[in-house]
Amino acid sequence: MSEVLLSATNLGVKRGNRWLIKDVNISLAAGQITTVIGPNGAGKSTLVRSLLKLINTTSGDISAIKGLRIGYMPQKLKLEDTLPLTVARFLDLGRHKQHQLSPQLWHNLLHECRTEKLLNRPMQQLSGGETQRVLLLRALLRRPHLLVLDEPVQGVDVTGQVSLYNLIGEVRNILGCGILMVSHDLHLVMAATDQVICLNQHICCSGHPEQVTQDPAFTDLFGPQGAGNLALYNHQHNHHHTSHGDIIAGQHNEDCDHG
Repeated sequence: MSEVLLSATNLGVKRGNRWLIKDVNISLAAGQITTVIGPNGAGKSTLVRSLLKLINTTSGDISAIKGLRIGYMPQKLKLEDTLPLTVARFLDLGRHKQHQLSPQLWHNLLHECRTEKLLNRPMQQLSGGETQRVLLLRALLRRPHLLVLDEPVQGVDVTGQVSLYNLIGEVRNILGCGILMVSHDLHLVMAATDQVICLNQHICCSGHPEQVTQDPAFTDLFGPQGAGNLALYNHQHNHHHTSHGDIIAGQHNEDCDHG
């Protein structure tokens, strides 16, 4: 079983008389990609900021392994047009002497992120997809145990989105890190994650993508049409389901936890 890097129990954040998130239990393991999905206002960003201890929580406990290193990739980056900043300089600003990547690993990641030819380009001249790749590479400079990605394909076209999700999977394989991802791109993210958490202030359901798409709470959250289209997109033909929704013929089954 993979090592648990970061976990939270009964996590809650309240502002005024309103709970932004409540009674959230989450466990992030090494080598596992966990994706949080949910409608606007569901508390996804609040959850991430709570786990990173960027905001105060109202209830619950957060625990992490000793010396946990976290790499964070924000939704987007806004730079002044007149700021003379190349990609190479931008990356240098994010380096950490204590946890330097080895030269070989650095070159491997440069290659995987397809950023070798971008190093001398001004940051302001990059396309949306190029900017996201550079932000991802910068988040990896400390060789994190846990990589946190907030809407990693923001502003990227569909082709670039598929490529970025594939890249995220490759990064997981190279570094063996755990990955926490927040996303709205349901169709794409279901094929690029190990565990899905459906959030709407509380956890509505969670588990393997194939299992979650068949949970009634998922349909309640995204509507019959959205849930039906997504389940059809994600369906695999090397198994079938019992009348209770259990997966047989070679596919493993994970229970959904209802909030």
